[in-house]
Amino acid sequence: MSGLPRSGSTLLAALLQQNPAVSKTGHISPVAPMILKLSSVMVEGEYQTEFDNDTKNRLLRGILFNYYGNFSSQEANLEPIIIDNSRLWCTRLNLIASLFPTAKTICCVRDPVWIIDSFERIMQQNPLLSSKIVPIEYRGNLHSRVDSLLSANGAFGFCWRAFNEAFYSNLAHNLIVVDYDFLVNDPYRTMSILSTALNLPCFDYDFNNVIFEEPVEFDEGLNSPGLHKVRPQVEAPHRRPILPPDIVSKLAGNTFWREHRKNPGGAIIIA
Repeated sequence: MSGLPRSGSTLLAALLQQNPAVSKTGHISPVAPMILKLSSVMVEGEYQTEFDNDTKNRLLRGILFNYYGNFSSQEANLEPIIIDNSRLWCTRLNLIASLFPTAKTICCVRDPVWIIDSFERIMQQNPLLSSKIVPIEYRGNLHSRVDSLLSANGAFGFCWRAFNEAFYSNLAHNLIVVDYDFLVNDPYRTMSILSTALNLPCFDYDFNNVIFEEPVEFDEGLNSPGLHKVRPQVEAPHRRPILPPDIVSKLAGNTFWREHRKNPGGAIIIA
């Protein structure tokens, strides 16, 4: 699972974990960064000659399986499924296809106006503006915070570039793009389409009793309590944006995945 931040990936993970075929899912994990760090050892420096292709694949696949430990589906006759969550996966579709040929990449997306609005609401919850989502030197005012979020290495900017890279790549057919607005307005149809795309067995998801173990320590480490909080009921939020009109105007209209003619790679679009 990858895609854009503040776009429903935690909610979607909470719903998917209701399905007995799904063994593991959760908030952002360190699996992708660990794989990339080990990969660098394999291709650079004095040890690069020590790894043939079989060894590389065995070690890199082992990171995921060993991280999640013993796993199985809740029903013995179902093949267990792991859903690992990282924004880096969109930049590594070739690696995923090599290590896990049958894998799909779920990309949660949302109108950028509401993504930035959501980030700003999280940061304004603390009157000291101590959230580490934005570096301290950019926290002085809203426009500076937004500029930081949109920058190449910002919490939004990096993911936006990564998603565009994946969406227009030769492996775009392995993407399942889930639009947040569609998810919260029609969760039944969203989960039906997604389950079919993932070859999950039919399941009666409970959209009125969503349970998810909030990663409190992870969020507190970012000085952003509630960053991954999931409401118990799936529903569309109704609120006005707290962003100034100039920022809304700058971000508006960037929902290209909703236009079928702009999907040259054949990604599955749930929107």
